Amino acid sequence: MLLAACGNKEEAAKKTAATGKPALTVNIVTPQQAMLPVTLAANGNLAAWQEASIGAEGNGLRIAEVLVGVGDRVRRGQVLARFDAGTLHAENAQAQAALAEAEAAAAEAANNAARARTLSQTGAMSASQINQYITAEATAKARVAAARAQLQQQQVRLAQAAVHAPDDGVISARAATVGAVVNNGTELFRLIRKGRLEWRAEVTSAELGRISTGTHALITATSGARLEGRVRMIGPTVDPQTRVAIVYVDVNPLPGPAAGSARAGMFARGEFELGAAPALTVPQPAVVVREGFSYVFRVNPDNRVSQVKVQIGRIAGDRVQVLSGLTADMKLVASGGGFLNEGDLVRLADTPASATPAAAAGAASAAAAASAPSSASSASAAASATR
Repeated sequence: MLLAACGNKEEAAKKTAATGKPALTVNIVTPQQAMLPVTLAANGNLAAWQEASIGAEGNGLRIAEVLVGVGDRVRRGQVLARFDAGTLHAENAQAQAALAEAEAAAAEAANNAARARTLSQTGAMSASQINQYITAEATAKARVAAARAQLQQQQVRLAQAAVHAPDDGVISARAATVGAVVNNGTELFRLIRKGRLEWRAEVTSAELGRISTGTHALITATSGARLEGRVRMIGPTVDPQTRVAIVYVDVNPLPGPAAGSARAGMFARGEFELGAAPALTVPQPAVVVREGFSYVFRVNPDNRVSQVKVQIGRIAGDRVQVLSGLTADMKLVASGGGFLNEGDLVRLADTPASATPAAAAGAASAAAAASAPSSASSASAAASATR
């Protein structure tokens, strides 16, 4: 009796499972081969492409005016600051007077030498006296040349009273202060030439061979600014301790909400584009993560699902690369796998309810139940007739 009861319960459970309602209505997808981009991720810092140091060329001059500040864009030759040039103007005037004096003395010496040469034919003047006049003429010419050079030096110093930008760019630092007296060589400004930035990416020596000059890269700064660039140069050395080399990438800003916010010294992450390779992919919603592992749900011929563990690779758009665990002919649940468990019955979205195995089994049971009373009535009628 007990064994019979247990058998009846098992049969009832099987019938309930066979005639149960589907847990979910799902769409079916199959893995697809796609060309996915091959990238190499790297971290690094943004830096100035080239920085120019602009210093004082005069000595002991007082800054009278500062015309630019940090962040200003300047043009080549633009005046950045001016020194008090009163002393320089006076020295320049003195040099001009000295040149005029030397030129007058040279003219007189030239006339004396010319007369001495004339008298040399008559014998009225000794040869030694004639040589003295000729020597005085040459000395006077040399003094004129020296006075002219002195004047040019003073004019150069006067021109240095204004500090000019050596190139187009952006002022990145300023030490010039009005009223300060600076010495020759003191740095007053720093300039990012052309306003250009570069990304100095850190790449391990093992991955260095995958990158070449001209490789395209997409970079995202911590400010959210997006930039694109190409490799200009790969560092000639590798750090012997970290085994990391620096890859220099010329960058240009991309349009976006944070465009223009990238700054030198800012941390940035990026990816080098290394081409494309074929890969087996599935839609991202088809992948379910449970307990740190990735799964997909395969739909079996009986419309029940099996949980399949897979290894995930790269992500491109709305598709995910599957490295292992799948074959190209598998039918998978497109989305909603998080609501399913191993062995659950599902209904296909493009299949009528009557076509599912569960519905068919239910219809068969209902037909049997409906025919049972009719059979009983027929039997009763036959018994009455016999009586």
